[in-house]
Amino acid sequence: MPVPAPPTRTVPILPCPDLEEALSFYGSLGFRATFVQRRPYPCAVVARDDWEIHLSGIDGFVPEHSYASVIVVVADPGALHAEFAAGLKAARGRVPLAGIPRLLRPRRKQGTVSGFSLVDVGGNWLRFYRHGGVEGEDDDGVSGLRRVLLGAARQGDARGDDGRAAGLLEKGLARHPDAPVGERLEAMVYLAELRVRLGDTAAAQRLVDDIAALPLDDLERAELESFLGAADEVRAALPG
Repeated sequence: MPVPAPPTRTVPILPCPDLEEALSFYGSLGFRATFVQRRPYPCAVVARDDWEIHLSGIDGFVPEHSYASVIVVVADPGALHAEFAAGLKAARGRVPLAGIPRLLRPRRKQGTVSGFSLVDVGGNWLRFYRHGGVEGEDDDGVSGLRRVLLGAARQGDARGDDGRAAGLLEKGLARHPDAPVGERLEAMVYLAELRVRLGDTAAAQRLVDDIAALPLDDLERAELESFLGAADEVRAALPG
């Protein structure tokens, strides 16, 4: 009886300027090094469960110039994001929201399925999506500030155009002053994150101060705990 062929696998090879830094970064995300070579050229393999990534150390490589992007389909993006955030906070003292590396919060993006993105120390984008999701699901019935949020996430988290995403959110918040408090809070937190990424820490500070001043009752605070926690992460990322 013939032996079944093993499943086809695709393993990304991601560039980095410093192999040791990359190994440390992926270690904080729960990966373990299964192979490391330093000569004649630096490279390594890191693994987490049945997922592998090859790292290629390239002298003089500039992370800001990286065009590498990997799509990773997982069962629960939210749980994985929480694990990554905890690991990065333990290793770095806070979750990096701007620059390289950075971890973006899970969001629905207009025209895509639910997920989040991670930019590693080599400037490579790892885009995590929920297994079984359908592209563009439920977008047709979305309106108001919720639709603005979807469009902003598409621009900021999928395309990396933080300026355009911030502009959409500012206009959306002004155009929908009567949106539900949860939607306004989510939009304000996301806008604050974008302002941090854009280097406008003064605007980000004003937004987190406005969030802290929102008149929320105990029930609303419990329901919106994740967004309030995200606002605390933004505040922690601000200077001073």
